[in-house]
Amino acid sequence: MPPGGYALHMSRVEEIKTAIDQLSPEERCELAALLNPIEEDDWDRQMKKDAEPGGKLHRLMEAANKEYEQGKSLPFPKPAE
Repeated sequence: MPPGGYALHMSRVEEIKTAIDQLSPEERCELAALLNPIEEDDWDRQMKKDAEPGGKLHRLMEAANKEYEQGKSLPFPKPAE
């Protein structure tokens, strides 16, 4: 290891930590997904299938959107930051 190599490595890590601290919640989620990819399992595949047109979840989403358009419901609140 070259002289100061350890300190150089640590400064990069500290720089990355500082940058992560400045990310928005959405960017942190994106980074987490990039660093920790999750393999699809049967449940994930079923959820995607249900969300497609004609699927169980799709019908529920359409009904919820219709109720919202008719003024029968309120939008989801934005997450606290």
